[in-house]
Amino acid sequence: MAALAKQLERGLFITDLCMKEIGEKKGRTVYELLQPLIFITRDGRRIVVPTGFQTDLASVPRLPFVYLLWGDRAHREAVLHDYLFRKDSVPVATFMEANGLFLEAMTSRGVRWAIRWPMYAAVCAGGRGSYHKLLVDHQYFPAGPDIF
Repeated sequence: MAALAKQLERGLFITDLCMKEIGEKKGRTVYELLQPLIFITRDGRRIVVPTGFQTDLASVPRLPFVYLLWGDRAHREAVLHDYLFRKDSVPVATFMEANGLFLEAMTSRGVRWAIRWPMYAAVCAGGRGSYHKLLVDHQYFPAGPDIF
């Protein structure tokens, strides 16, 4: 019980990230959540990214050096951040609140300082153009039949 309390002091994802690839948009792979992604903030708020939410994860430039260092990382945290950038997320987050929760989520999962701080700085510096542009139920690709 003490270990859980310690984890909650830093924030905690209480569900796994479960998603499927559904297509490509402008050279970036788009994914859809197959179950809710739930994050408990260190101040006890529960943020639920719903099943069906579509995301392109972290928008790291595809420049070789940049992508090598910071690409393909922090997927849960990127989904949470994408969700909080939507204008009808619950809770509705300000630009800096969404970025701060991105940093909090990376810290909670033990993402190294040298990874999380540049990623945080990048969303603060370059994310304004994406903030509150889409709704939570925005579909990059319409839902189709599941084929398993």
